[in-house]
Parts: sequence; structure tokens; C-alpha cells
Amino acid sequence: MENVTLPKTFDEFVDARKAGFLKAKEFKENGGKIAGTLCSYTPSELLDAAGIASVGLCGMSNEVVPDAEKVLPKNLCPLIKSTYGFAMTEKCPYTYFADIIIGETTCDGKKKMYELLNEIKETHILHLPQGQDHPYAKGMWLSELEFLKKKLEEKFGVEITDEKLRQAAHNRNRLRKATLDMFELQMTCPPAMKGTELMHVRQMGTFTFDLEEQIRNLEAKVAQAKAAYEAGECPVPKTAKRILLTGCPSAGVIQKVGGAIEENGGVIVCFDDCGGERTCRLTIDENADNILEAIADRYLAINCSVMTPNTERLENTKKMIEKYKVDGVVEVVLQACHTFNVEAELMKRAVEEEVGIPYMKLETDYSTTDSGQIETRIAAFIEML
Repeated sequence: MENVTLPKTFDEFVDARKAGFLKAKEFKENGGKIAGTLCSYTPSELLDAAGIASVGLCGMSNEVVPDAEKVLPKNLCPLIKSTYGFAMTEKCPYTYFADIIIGETTCDGKKKMYELLNEIKETHILHLPQGQDHPYAKGMWLSELEFLKKKLEEKFGVEITDEKLRQAAHNRNRLRKATLDMFELQMTCPPAMKGTELMHVRQMGTFTFDLEEQIRNLEAKVAQAKAAYEAGECPVPKTAKRILLTGCPSAGVIQKVGGAIEENGGVIVCFDDCGGERTCRLTIDENADNILEAIADRYLAINCSVMTPNTERLENTKKMIEKYKVDGVVEVVLQACHTFNVEAELMKRAVEEEVGIPYMKLETDYSTTDSGQIETRIAAFIEML
């Protein structure tokens, strides 16, 4: 049995964090393997087929940013600093107990941080093509997945067969369907759930080792919300303005941005970030002749701002505005996220000029220093709708 020890500072942690460490420790002691993932581009099916639990590691808190800034530049994306800070301080149970971390080259800041992260925990980096329309892009990305497959097989002493990959694709498609069912609860007027509740449910799902448990939890949540709504219970007033939230990953600003929207007369009805509907709608052809190629095709189709051009993201947002009867769009840009910040101008034009509804960009980080200013801007935006 693997010798699994807790960090030296374990006794200083709050109860919720202790519980996370103990859960991960028990999982490892029972023979479980953990891969920390950092992006929607990481092919979960390969990890599932290898019998490895995948857990999201993206930092979502300002707590450890001061520690990270002892090593990393202060004018760096808060997600990058938070992710590294949790690793260097041993405060994240999933980073601490991870057997491997899978990174990706979605931005220059992250890919250079991974070199430092690799000194703490073995980090394998997936190299993304910078566009989807070049003739070599598909072949390059497929070769990256083949390289990862070989790495996992050699490191963990497993064989990733086509049969295992097809079963993994089937299960992940079920998870995507369950997540979409939850998102689409918001199509009703008024919506069946608060957007901040959706954000919390989505975030907690990334910390579950058991995929079947995650699917069951989502299905139960959807059934519960539907039953309550049909019984006349609605957590959102009919007068609430319907907001689409887009841009950078929003888990680190649930209260600062999401809470401010829903405390000032709005409700988040849909998410168009990398963990939102846009990504969940991308499924895998489980019966494809080459299942690994089908998996590669699915992930390459994710429309992140790292891609040039990235017009499909804008087209998808316009479709979601119509589908969810959106009154206004709020884009969250984490400080120093240059790709989303530049692309925000294109999003603004698509929303205001092509669709004809109001748009607002919020550039922020994980601290509370600008909370008052953010709330004032959001309140004024919603009042204008």
C-alpha cells in the first residue's frame, strides 16, 4: 500500500479543507490515482480509460496569491497565481495528492508557470495549435493525445484500449447531457434556479472522484429543481433581468460578480465560459472508427480565445442570447488575460451591433479591493436594461 501522509501544516487548516484532505488521502490509500487538470482542453476520456480520477486544480481564491507573488510576477493572471500558490503552500488537497498534473499551452503565463509547478509535482504539458483552421492543426493535436496516452500507460502501468476509450466517451457524454439539462432549466421565464447556485454546483462537481456519483448528483439536482418549479416554487422574481455571463473562468468570482448581479435585480441565465454550455454541447462520436481521433476532434473544437480566429465563440454567444432570452451580456476578464481582453472588443461588437442588446466588460481579479466598484457598475448596468 502506498504511504500517504498529510502536509505538515494540516492542523492549521479549517474543517472544510481538512475534510478535503482526508477524503483525498482515503482515496489514495484505497489504491486510487489522481490527475490534476487545469483546462477544458484536457481529454478526460484518456484519464478515465486509464482508471485515473481527474480533478480540476485551477486556483479560484486570493488566499494564496501573496505567497505566489514571492515567485511569480504581480501583474500576472490571478488564476495562474492562485493555482501555483495552492501548490507551493500545500493547501490544496487535490494538488498535494495528485500523481500527475496535466497542463496545456492556453496562454504564455500558464505554460511558463508549469515549469515551476513541475518542480513541485510532475506536470505533463499538452501543446495546443494556436488555430483550428490550419491543415496541420488536427494532426498536431491528435499526436499530442497519442503522446499523453503513451505517457499515462508507461507511468501507471496500464493499457488504454479503444474499448475503454469508447466506454469513457459514453460516460462523459452522459455527464455533458446531465450538465446541459441543468443549464437549460434557465430557459424558463423566470428561470428555475439562481445562476450563482448553478455556479456552485458546477464548481463542486470538479472535486468528485467518482464520475457516476457526479452524474447522479446532477440528475437529482435537475429533478429536484424541476419538481419545485412545477409546484410553484421559484427562487427568482419575474422582474429579474436575464444576464449571459461570458469570458474567463468565473468560479473565482461567484460572489463578487455573480452575487452582485443577483443582488441587484438580475439573474444569470446562461454561461458561455469554458465550463459552460458551449463546451458541454460538444460530444464525442462513441462509434467512430478511430475513437482517439474522435476525442481529439471534440476537444480541438473548444472555442477558447487562445485560438485565432475564434469566430465560432461569437456566433455561439449570439445563439445563446436568443435561446435564453437574454437582456444583457456581462463579460468577466481576469486581469492580465490578454487573449480574452482583446477579444472582448469583438464580443462587444457582436452583442451590441449585431444583436442589439447591452454589453459590459468587467476586468477584475480574486481580491475584494474592487468589490464596491464592481457592484456599483453592475447595479447601474442592470438598472439600464
